[in-house]
Amino acid sequence: MSNHQVKDESIQTEKIENKLDSMNNEKMDAILRDFEEFKSYLGDKVEAGKRLGLSDEMLAKGAEKVAGYLANNVEPKNSEEYLLHQLWKVGNDEERHYLAHMLVKLANETN
Repeated sequence: MSNHQVKDESIQTEKIENKLDSMNNEKMDAILRDFEEFKSYLGDKVEAGKRLGLSDEMLAKGAEKVAGYLANNVEPKNSEEYLLHQLWKVGNDEERHYLAHMLVKLANETN
């Protein structure tokens, strides 16, 4: 991986973390309260990423960043999110990456 790719990835990570940090608690709670709402929100973001030309791999890396942030900063609001949280905690980096790919596929089915 070139230095340019590492820099771009760290910039994207910062953007994702800043966006999540800046989201008000009410909006985040509304998205996370219902798993269908969460899937819809994720589907909208995946669709937006596709329109920007992001590959499935880049979308999965973004999903990894979001999932990591949620796992470290937000308590699950329903049983589906609790399961995802537990899977994230017990998974290694490779398994988390596969889980992120599956979340992107799930989001694609939503739209």
